Amino acid sequence: MKRTIVVLTAVLAALGIAPTASATYSTSLVVLGDSYASGTGAGSYQDGTAGNCWRSTNSYGEQVAARLRTAGKLGEFTNASCSGAATADFSVPFKDRPAQLDALKRDTDLVLLTVGTNDIDYATYGGICIQADCTGAPTEAILAKLPQMGTNVTGLLTEIRKRSPHARIVVVGYGRQVSTSDNPEGVALDPICGEGILTTAERSQGNQVADGIDATLRAAVARAAYRGVNATYASPFSRPGTFEGHALCESGTPFLRGFDALAPGQEGPEAVFHPNQKGQTALASLVRV
Repeated sequence: MKRTIVVLTAVLAALGIAPTASATYSTSLVVLGDSYASGTGAGSYQDGTAGNCWRSTNSYGEQVAARLRTAGKLGEFTNASCSGAATADFSVPFKDRPAQLDALKRDTDLVLLTVGTNDIDYATYGGICIQADCTGAPTEAILAKLPQMGTNVTGLLTEIRKRSPHARIVVVGYGRQVSTSDNPEGVALDPICGEGILTTAERSQGNQVADGIDATLRAAVARAAYRGVNATYASPFSRPGTFEGHALCESGTPFLRGFDALAPGQEGPEAVFHPNQKGQTALASLVRV
């Protein structure tokens, strides 16, 4: 697409025809990733995806696509994201869906990606925090997996570049799921914040893991960029004013699902600690297009 634009501009210039100022060019967009990318927990799921890939029309990728569409800049759009996907799952069929990487084309302009936490069994760690005690050994064990996660993500970014050599890749991070402090007084909170469920020590060590994931993804993207991959990292920590006060157990409107996801008719355990619609909108605000 970008080469086509350059060639077209050159041809017009040779003919003495200047492109109009109002001319716009469409973007070929592909969304890849796990549950944070698919929008698990954000509601309004695409047909046939509830209970498996959980692709929400409220996901940050769908919101970015809608923004481009409104501006008249969206060309081809494919959302291949799927809840539960680790980096190794991108190159093979997953949950009876085609391999995510097969959605990429040589003329893909923009790739949005969130991945990494399934490589380190982050969901299992969260379950330990809720049901038992995740301080100490469980935290040390998951932190020890971060270097390999980083290597995996760098490798995935390199593979994306091979398939879509002219694409800009935006890796969107996860941020923190809970606050580090005790519950604020006089504020109605999700039951997940109840006494004895997530202790202050668990929140503190859990956020060490969340911070480690963010730092690892940042470093993985930097390594890929050094190798010539056109990749940038969009971290929730880069826009603290947008996310501050909105983690679980804080006084602001929650951007994440807690035990409310376990209510009858809701998504169930898969959506716990995942962004709701407001959280996905906040993630979409990190993506500049």
